[in-house]
Amino acid sequence: MKLYHHPISGHSHRARLFASLLGLAPELIEVDLKTGEHKQPAFLALNPFGQVPVLVDDDGTVIADSNAILVYLARKTGRTDWLPEDAAGAASVQRWLSVAAGDVAFGPAAARLVTIFGAKYNPDEVIARAHVLLARLEAALAGRDWLVADHPTIADVAIYSYVARAPEGNVDLAAYPLVRSFLRRIEALPGFTPFAETAVGLSAAT
Repeated sequence: MKLYHHPISGHSHRARLFASLLGLAPELIEVDLKTGEHKQPAFLALNPFGQVPVLVDDDGTVIADSNAILVYLARKTGRTDWLPEDAAGAASVQRWLSVAAGDVAFGPAAARLVTIFGAKYNPDEVIARAHVLLARLEAALAGRDWLVADHPTIADVAIYSYVARAPEGNVDLAAYPLVRSFLRRIEALPGFTPFAETAVGLSAAT
């Protein structure tokens, strides 16, 4: 199993984190975003959208998109604790995967893209979006430890990476104690793998 990634991509970390939580150790293949390797024919053959991460399983199955990788790994390993099979549980997880692809991507992730990758977003606008999301997360976590069940699911993994690194995009987490506690619970899980230290100067969105 191979995971094409970049160490400071939040989407890449999401996939790498879940693999580690499952006790999996895919071969990590770093894609050089700075030189545009993700836009070259060899990588585009794996993911025509030119984005990391991409998982290539031992049988040749190719899964692009971080949330799709979470679903794939949970299903492949039969881990219904991470991805419920009942209709209500599966729908609740899907809701948060959609939040990760929408509100998180256009809030804290976009704010971080400004400072780390030099993306041309309006900082005030994306920071404001991030705080709307964080307020909703704070409300969702009232009286509970996890977003969907009484144990972690891929919904929690999908939300973690960019929220944890929101301060790198000048998004302050101080006003959200429940969110901060939630992040610490993720970090205390067996198999947790930390995000790489960031560096500036990359020019490609991930």
